Amino acid sequence: MRADVVEASGEAFETFRARTVEVGEAAIHCRIGGDGPPLLLLHGCPQTHLMWRKLAPALARHFTVVASDLRGYGDSSKPRGLPNHANYSFRAMAGDQVELMAALGFEAFSAAGHDRGARVLHRMALDHPGAVRRLALLDILPTVVLYERADRDFARLYWEWFFFIQGDGFPERLLGADPECFLRYELGPLVEDGTIGPEVWRDYLRVLQDEAAIHGMCEDYRAGASVDLEHDAADAGRRIEAPVLLLWGERNPVWRRFTMIETWQPFAANVTGGGIDAGHYLAEEAPEAVLDRLIPFMVPDSP
Repeated sequence: MRADVVEASGEAFETFRARTVEVGEAAIHCRIGGDGPPLLLLHGCPQTHLMWRKLAPALARHFTVVASDLRGYGDSSKPRGLPNHANYSFRAMAGDQVELMAALGFEAFSAAGHDRGARVLHRMALDHPGAVRRLALLDILPTVVLYERADRDFARLYWEWFFFIQGDGFPERLLGADPECFLRYELGPLVEDGTIGPEVWRDYLRVLQDEAAIHGMCEDYRAGASVDLEHDAADAGRRIEAPVLLLWGERNPVWRRFTMIETWQPFAANVTGGGIDAGHYLAEEAPEAVLDRLIPFMVPDSP
C-alpha cells in the first residue's frame, strides 16, 4: 500500500477543517485541506465525502482539496423535493458546488467525482464551462446512454435507478423501515472485507437514518429519470470542453458491453482514461490505482 493512502476517516481528515457554507437555497457541508490549486471532490450514492478519505492526504500535497457533500446527502441540506424534482437535478446540485467553490475564493477549479457526483460534474462542465479546468469521472457513462441502452443486466444491477424513482413516498417508506438493511445490501461486502472500516460504516449509516436523507437520495434519482434527461436533450450534441479523465471498475459487469472511451467521445472533446481492477467503488476499493491515474492527470508535470 502507498504510504500516502490512509484507511481511517479521522486520520485522513484530521488536518482538514470542516465548513458548512450557505449557497442560495442550500447549505453545503465540506472538508478543506492542503495547499495549491483547488480540487473539488464529489461522492456517489449512498456515500458522503468520506469516500475520498483514502486519497485525501495524497491529493492535499498537490491541491487545496474541497471534499463536499452533495445536496440531499451527508451533512448538507436535504430540502423536500419539488413536484418536478428540479431542486434535486444535476443542474441544481452543480450550481451548489460552483457557488461553494466561489464562496471559498475559487472561481475556477479542477474536480473529480464518483457515481452521482460524476454526473453532477458532467452537468457542471456544460452549465459552467469557465469554472471547470479538468475533471475526472469515476465509473459512469452519460445518464442518457444508460437509460437508452438499458437491458436486463443493467436493471438488475442498477436497480436503484428504477426503484428510487417510484412516487408517493413509497421507496422512502420501505427504505426508512430498515436503512441498515439497505446499506448492507449496497456496501456489505466492502465492510466484510475491511475496505470500509467500522468508523466510516457508522457514519454512512448515521446519515441514512435521517428520513430527509432517504428522501433526498430518492429525489436525486427521480430527477435523473426526468428533468435531468430534459436538460440533456436540450444540450444534445454539446460536448465537455475541459480535459476528462475517465476511470471505471473492470469488475463492474455493467460496463462489459460498452467501449467506454468511445462511448464518451460524443460527450467530451478530450477524454482519456482506462479501467481499474475494482468494482464500482473505485476510490475505496483501489485507492492506490486511482491516485496513480488521478495525480498525473490533474498535475500533468508530476513525476
